[in-house]
Amino acid sequence: MKTRWLAGAVLGLAILLAGMGAAWRVYVHSLGPLDLAQAQQASPVVLDRDGKLLRAFTMPDGRWRLPVTLDDVDPRFVALLLAYEDHRFYAHHGIDLEALGRAALQLALRGHIVSGGSTLTMQVARLIEPRPEKSLGTKIRQIARALEIEAHHRKSAILDLYLVLAPYGGNIEGLRAASLAYFGKEPKRLSLAEAALLVALPQAPEARRPDRYPDRARAARDLVLDRAFARGVITRAERDGAKHESVPQVRRDFPTFAPHAAEAALRADPDHRIHRLTLSRDWQASLEALARESAERLGPKLSVAILVVDNASGEIRAHVGAADYFSAERAGAIDMSQALRSPGSALKPFIYALAFESGIAHPETLLDDRPMRYGLYAPEDFNLGFEGTVTARHALQMSLNLPAVELLDAVGAERFLARLRSAGADIELPQDSEPGLAIGLGGLGIRLWDLARLYAGLARGGSVPDLHESFDAPRLEPRRICEPVSAWYVADILRGAPPPENAPYGRLAFKTGTSYGYRDAFAVGFDRRNTIAVWVGRPDNGAVPGLVGRIAAAPILFDAFARIGGAYESIPQPADALVVRTSDLPPPLRQLHEDAPRALVGSQALKIVFPPDGARIDLGLSNGDATDLALKAQGGAPPFRWIVNGAPVGAPDLRRQSAWAPDGAGFARISVIDTRGASDSVVVRLE
Repeated sequence: MKTRWLAGAVLGLAILLAGMGAAWRVYVHSLGPLDLAQAQQASPVVLDRDGKLLRAFTMPDGRWRLPVTLDDVDPRFVALLLAYEDHRFYAHHGIDLEALGRAALQLALRGHIVSGGSTLTMQVARLIEPRPEKSLGTKIRQIARALEIEAHHRKSAILDLYLVLAPYGGNIEGLRAASLAYFGKEPKRLSLAEAALLVALPQAPEARRPDRYPDRARAARDLVLDRAFARGVITRAERDGAKHESVPQVRRDFPTFAPHAAEAALRADPDHRIHRLTLSRDWQASLEALARESAERLGPKLSVAILVVDNASGEIRAHVGAADYFSAERAGAIDMSQALRSPGSALKPFIYALAFESGIAHPETLLDDRPMRYGLYAPEDFNLGFEGTVTARHALQMSLNLPAVELLDAVGAERFLARLRSAGADIELPQDSEPGLAIGLGGLGIRLWDLARLYAGLARGGSVPDLHESFDAPRLEPRRICEPVSAWYVADILRGAPPPENAPYGRLAFKTGTSYGYRDAFAVGFDRRNTIAVWVGRPDNGAVPGLVGRIAAAPILFDAFARIGGAYESIPQPADALVVRTSDLPPPLRQLHEDAPRALVGSQALKIVFPPDGARIDLGLSNGDATDLALKAQGGAPPFRWIVNGAPVGAPDLRRQSAWAPDGAGFARISVIDTRGASDSVVVRLE
C-alpha cells in the first residue's frame, strides 16, 4: 500500500510539473518573438580615420545613445559591474535562483524590497521591453525573456546590450554616452572611481544624477566600491583612493570636431548609423584651435577656413570650415571651404604652368613688368610700382600682376579657364561676362576646396586628385592640370617665394592671394606629402581694410604645417627638366615677345595639323609593335621646336614636321613653338 501511494504521488508530481511546463510554454509563446529593433537603434556618429569620435547626433526622439561594445570598455568597469550587479553572471542561464530566493525572503520578512534579484540578463530584458508597473507579472515576463535571451545570445552579446541600453539620467543612455557626458572621455579610459559611479547610476538614474544630486551619486559610487572590495575585485588601497575622488557636477558637451564635415556626411546618408571620415582628429582639433585663435587675433566678424589634403590619396585630413562653429558673429555655421570667393593672385601659378607646358616660357624667361593696356583693361601691380624686365621665376615669387597678365594673354584666357575646369575646379564667372584677362588676378569665383585640389595637383606632377573625406565616397580618376615638368617648375619657383616673418625659407612651396576690395585672403602651400589651403575673410563678403593674403593667411598656413608635424619634403626634379640660366635658353624662350601668341608668316598662324586635338591614335603600343607619331604643323616662322609632355623633341628644325617615339600608351600633350614665340598645343590619346 505504501509503495502504491508513493508511486501515485510521484506520478501526480510528474503530471503537475508537466502541466506547469506546458503552461509555461503556452505563456512564453503568448509573448511573441523578442523584438531587438529598439536595442539596435543608436545615435548617428561620425568617426575619424582611426575610429575616434568626431561628432555624435541625438536620435530622432532626442536621446543620446552611442554604439559601444565590450571591446570599447575598460575591463575594470566590467569587473565592478559584475561584482555589484550579478557576480554569478557567467554561471546562470538568465535567472539566479539564489538571488531571487533571497530577495523574496527579505520582502516577506521586512515588508519592502531590500535587494533585487534581477540578473543582468533580466535587466536587459526590462530595458528592451520597458514596463512602467512593478508587479509579479512584470517580473515573470522578465524571467521568460531572460531565459529566451540566454538561449539565443552569448554572454558577451548580452553585456553589449546592457552597455548600450542602460539608463544614466536625462536623455543619456548607454555607457559610452554617459562616459562622454559626465567625464568627457571614452569608457576605455575611465578611472576606478569613474567606472564605479557609472556602475551605480543605472539603478536609480534620475535620483543619482551627479549633475543634480552629487551627494547621492557619491554615496552610490562608494557602495559599489565597498561591494567590489568585499568580493575581492579591488584592493583596500584602490577602494580608499577611489573614494577620495570627486564626482562631476555638470554635464559636458559631446565632441563637435569637424562639424561641417560631420553634417555633410549625415546629409549624404541619413540612414547610416556610423560614418567614418578620412580626417585625423588630432590634426582637426589642433587646426580648429588655430583657426579660432587666428580669427580672434585678426578682428571681429572674421572667419578662417583650413583644408589639409593628403597628396598621394586625395584624402582630406583636416576640414575646418569656420573659425568657431558656434559663433553667430562670425557666422560659424557656414562652411567657408565650400563658399565661392575671389582668389586674387592664388591662380597665377597655373597661368605659369600652362605657359611653361606650351613652350611659351621657362622659369628663366624674361618678362616685362611695365604698364600695359589690353583694350580697356589696364592691370596694375599690387604696390602700384613696376620692376621692369624680370624673370618668370621672380615675377611669380613676387606675385607681380603685369607679367602674369602678359602670360595669360599669350596662352589665352579661355584656354586657361577651360584647363581649370577640365582639372575638376568648379569655376564661376561674374554674371553675363566672358572670360577675360582679369580672371588671372581673381576675376572669378572658386571654392577653397577646389583651390586645394589644384595645388595638390602641382605636388603630384600635374595630376589633380579627386578630393574625398569619406571612406564610402566613390573614387574618381585624377585629372590633369599640367605636365610633370611644368608642375615641377612652378613648385620649384614657389618654394623660393619669400615666407612671412619667422617662417622657414625654402621649405614650403606656397602662394598667397588677396581679392579685390580686401574681402578675401588666401594662402595655399604644399610639399610632397600634404597640401594646406587657408582662407581668411568675412562670411558676409564684407571688406576688411588691410586684409592681405601674405599678412593674414600666410602665417596661418605655416603654423598649420608646423602643427601637423613632419619634415618638409620637396618635390623631386623630373629628369627632363631644363635647369639653365636665361642666357642658355633657346632663343625663343629667352624673352616673351609681345606678339608671341599671334606671330604670323604672311596671313597664316602657327597651327598643329597632325595629330588633331582630342584624337585617339593607335600606334600599336599595346602589342609591342609601336610606330613613331608623326608631328606636322603649318604657318609660323621657322625654325620650329616640338615639345611633348614638357620635354623637347630633338633640336629646332626648319621643317614643319617631325616624329616622336612614345614610351607608352596614354595621354600626350604636344606643343610647337616657332622662332617668334608663337605656339600651338594639342592633347591626344595614344593606344
